[in-house]
Amino acid sequence: MAERNLIYFVADVHLGRRSETREEVEARFLAFLKGLPVEQVSRLYLLGDIWDFWFEYHDVVPREGFRVVAELVHLMDEGVEVWFCPGNHDIWTFSFFKELGFHYFEQPLFVRLGDKDFCLGHGDCVGGATRGYSFLMKLFHSHFIQRAFAALHPTLAYRWARAWSKSSRSKHPNHKFRGPDEFLYQFAARTEQERHVDYFVFGHYHDSVDLTLPGGAKLIVLKDWEPGGMPCAVFNGTSFELRTPASPAE
Repeated sequence: MAERNLIYFVADVHLGRRSETREEVEARFLAFLKGLPVEQVSRLYLLGDIWDFWFEYHDVVPREGFRVVAELVHLMDEGVEVWFCPGNHDIWTFSFFKELGFHYFEQPLFVRLGDKDFCLGHGDCVGGATRGYSFLMKLFHSHFIQRAFAALHPTLAYRWARAWSKSSRSKHPNHKFRGPDEFLYQFAARTEQERHVDYFVFGHYHDSVDLTLPGGAKLIVLKDWEPGGMPCAVFNGTSFELRTPASPAE
């Protein structure tokens, strides 16, 4: 029997995003999951914004990406641990994924994998955020706001949520990671001075980042899935590989 020594990391698939590539992105992510060498994979880390929007009502859940949910359950049945950290787009995940068997965690998670130390999460608000964004996240974590949203008819609620998602993307098109100017970079640089970390792995920025920090640790930001390909990272217990979509020129 093959050793289960592979660990995969993905983020920012944005299933259900209203775009021309919506169905193609879901099909591509589903193909990625089905193509995992299950007998060799021990864990799959979903680092937020797997769904473009998610809200669980008391008795129902969204239908977006349901084939993906089914495949994730299949992976767990085959012995793969699925770890999920909610992002800012799928922040309103409550009990459904836990009941399915996901290992739910909040950022930042410090964990020993193989012979390396990792710090994992989605990436937003890690190390700080602008006042406006911090306030928005506090609202989204408010039980009052969650109950008020649940009182809306699902059609109206999802129409508003999709409009908000579209507006959020239009305000930050083609963001490029700014290195030391980013809160996430500053957090990682401070943290590696306080404790040993080999790899910081996050999403959120929709940019592919592979930087060596002043103390020698690696800061990895996973690319989003909208451009194409199957962006992810894989760790075999010793070495780490970042996989990003090929450019059009390639």
